[in-house]
Amino acid sequence: MSSIILTLSPFTHWLQEAENYPWTYIKHFGLYFLWIRNQGAAYLDDFCSQCFMRLQSRRWLGLQSSGDLTAAGGSTSPWFTHLVLVAAHSVPVFLYLKSQQKFRVAGTWRPRRIAPDARSVQEDEPSLAEAGAAPGSLSGMKTEAQPSTSLLANTSWTGTVISDTVPGSQTWEDKGPFTWSAASGTSEAQVSAARVAEAKAWEAHVFEAQARASQPKQISVLEAATASILKQKSTYEKVQMTEKKESEVLLARPFWSSKAEYILAQVGFSMKPSCLWRFAHLWLNSGGCSFAAIYIFMLFLVGIPLVFLEMAAGQSMRQGGTGVWKIIAPWIGGVGYSSFMVCFILGLYFNVVNSWIIFYMSQSFQFPVPWEKCPLTMNSSGFDPACEQTAPSIHFWYRQTLKASDRIEDGGSPVYSLVLPFCVCWCLVGAFMINGLKSTGKVICVLVLLPYFIIIGFFIRSLLLEGAKFGLQQLVVAKISDVYNVSVWSVAGGQVLFNTGIGLGSVASLASYMPQSNNCLSDAFLVSVINLLTLLIVTSFNFSVLGFWATIITHRCCERNAEILLKLINLGKLPPDARPPLDLLDNPTSIYNTWFNGLPQHIKSMVLREVTECNIETQFLKASEGPKFVFLSFVEAMSFLPLSVFWSFIFFLMLLTMGLSSAIGIMQGIVTPLQDNFSFFRKHTKLLIVGLFLLMFACGLFFTQPSGSHFIKLLSNHWIVFPIIVIAIFETMAVSWAYGARRFLADLTILLGHPISPIYGWLWPCVCPVVLLILFVTVMVRLCMKPITYMSWDSSTSKEVLRLYPPWALLLMITLFAIVIFPIPAYFVYCLIHRIPFRPKSRDRPITASTSLSLSHQLTPSKEVQKEEILQGDETKYPSTSHVTS
Repeated sequence: MSSIILTLSPFTHWLQEAENYPWTYIKHFGLYFLWIRNQGAAYLDDFCSQCFMRLQSRRWLGLQSSGDLTAAGGSTSPWFTHLVLVAAHSVPVFLYLKSQQKFRVAGTWRPRRIAPDARSVQEDEPSLAEAGAAPGSLSGMKTEAQPSTSLLANTSWTGTVISDTVPGSQTWEDKGPFTWSAASGTSEAQVSAARVAEAKAWEAHVFEAQARASQPKQISVLEAATASILKQKSTYEKVQMTEKKESEVLLARPFWSSKAEYILAQVGFSMKPSCLWRFAHLWLNSGGCSFAAIYIFMLFLVGIPLVFLEMAAGQSMRQGGTGVWKIIAPWIGGVGYSSFMVCFILGLYFNVVNSWIIFYMSQSFQFPVPWEKCPLTMNSSGFDPACEQTAPSIHFWYRQTLKASDRIEDGGSPVYSLVLPFCVCWCLVGAFMINGLKSTGKVICVLVLLPYFIIIGFFIRSLLLEGAKFGLQQLVVAKISDVYNVSVWSVAGGQVLFNTGIGLGSVASLASYMPQSNNCLSDAFLVSVINLLTLLIVTSFNFSVLGFWATIITHRCCERNAEILLKLINLGKLPPDARPPLDLLDNPTSIYNTWFNGLPQHIKSMVLREVTECNIETQFLKASEGPKFVFLSFVEAMSFLPLSVFWSFIFFLMLLTMGLSSAIGIMQGIVTPLQDNFSFFRKHTKLLIVGLFLLMFACGLFFTQPSGSHFIKLLSNHWIVFPIIVIAIFETMAVSWAYGARRFLADLTILLGHPISPIYGWLWPCVCPVVLLILFVTVMVRLCMKPITYMSWDSSTSKEVLRLYPPWALLLMITLFAIVIFPIPAYFVYCLIHRIPFRPKSRDRPITASTSLSLSHQLTPSKEVQKEEILQGDETKYPSTSHVTS
């Protein structure tokens, strides 16, 4: 059955206002309510759902008299009394009609300002009394206008009404624009008597409507309306065709196909590959289980509340990361632009990491894998001398993958072996996003679920490896002293912010495509818990594999030492007492260490001068930091496994799918704000995707040069935490202090339909800003007290060396930080100059953004409306294809 397009004016949330401003809101609300009741089958989702929840929460449904309303806590105003009584009986009828038919609501509210002293009414236009005439009146009946003491500006609106011409059937009739004018000279008593009579008449008509609704075999209003729509004026059709040809119709905001896709998108965005190896390295070097306990505490204290805040803001305002904060707190609106810029910078180098993964994946099809053995020289006369001086995995990482420079100052052209994988990454992300949200959701289901199957498989396989027990023993080690270390707390807090994706705008952008009634609180908990469990599982199999890696390296160390000692004994450089045991093949590490510990002290000293000590604990702690944790330690461990080619490919496939899903989330935080602020990008999504990705690909080539990895480490390990903390502080200020935490929770209670724990009204304004401020100070102090370093490749010695970042690198960090934070004070000054209020308007009612328009379209009439009025050429105004709720 075809849907009916209803033109409705967005007079919502007025029931709440009626108690405080009866004349301002009851006149408009009453007229609109009587008009919507006159249509019978018309049900406005945003209007009636708010009214129903408001009536239900105050227990006003089913009231029979003004005494019942007064006893329920309502106002004693006669206008408010009759208004609520009519609503209390009519809203359930609308809900029933909604359950029986499907309606598509559309319309645009266009206020027309008229001078306050204007008193005339336009000719041939129905008055307030006609719009709210008695239910028994016929279509087109002219009724004398009811006077009003209000001196408000007139408001023009367009509507399509149904007149009850024949009992049991209804016909559609266009009434044209309605105009209410203020009239003077009439006493308040006359107005009161007229409105009491109207309210009683409509209340009686409500019971008749309820009786008709319960009778079977009635003519469907939808069928009558559909037949009447075919007879509408050709002018409206011409306007629609013109708008379609010019592509000026604003697109409605899409929704995720299912909540599962939305949850997976949030999980995929938060589970970045860098989070996995950084969390495991911090667990290993920052206190073990003590770090894990601090991380979990910070996650529930700050992480989950801030994720809930961003989800709720994006979902309720239906805006991306830039527009949502301008609605909630105008003076802090610049924080959205700051998060957009941080997300853009992160997106530039994020796919470079994915290109490393693709490069390793392409090389994993060789047997043996190239990082397992040193490459041969050009004439194949021997192995590369530079590789023989270090480990094969280290040589492959620095010399063949990165082609890294010795210093960050040494630049160069992009590494051509990385340019193609880098281009492939952007092509994949663009192909996944170019067809819109529905195709993205399907791809997300694969990209997010596939890694979890691989993680489970790796976890089971890692438990069967030699040395896995030793790795798990290191996992449960706790250093109690680190609990009192401020540096550990600051590192854990920064890791919580980055792992959850707070401050980047992507969380709000992804949530803006969910219905406003979605339970975002449970979503925040679910996403955060999945994130935590994933980190724990991945860290467990990381430690198991590292235990295996340390065991194999120690075995080889013991065998190599035994060979060296035998040669030295044969040459007479060591006494025969230093001869190692010959049966090292069974358990080299245990047998060698037992023999070595039993040597006399002077013999032991002679042995240590010739060979290195082989210790599994020391080797385990040598696991590299950052990306090298994966591309050096973990990759080398994969090469020790049977079927190393298969396990290496599966491992990099897991990292690639996780990296692509995170890249989609990051890019959604860039694409959504652009589409929200520019209608051109909403209508040309493919052009936006192609143009944006080409731009970011060109800019990201900077990070593929030989010194690019040093810049990536500078940004990801030292810089990005500062703007994220500042952005999170201003977001909490926007909701807690500008909009009001209690008010925000009250609005969410209405939207979600159930109460929310008041603890968030305490965490947002009190705890989160203080914790974030302390975190910012501690990170700043730690950065100033300890020089920042990077691990570089020294080509002259073929060894890794630790170098200090030059002073200009610190200046670069400060400059970038100032640039991304600049929009916050700049927008503040802009609002100050233009006298924009600090707090959002309409403090007494919830603020909801349009479901299809950006903020700029909410404040000014759209081009579509202006063109429509010019093309029609008559007094009748037809709405465009979207409605605004203010």
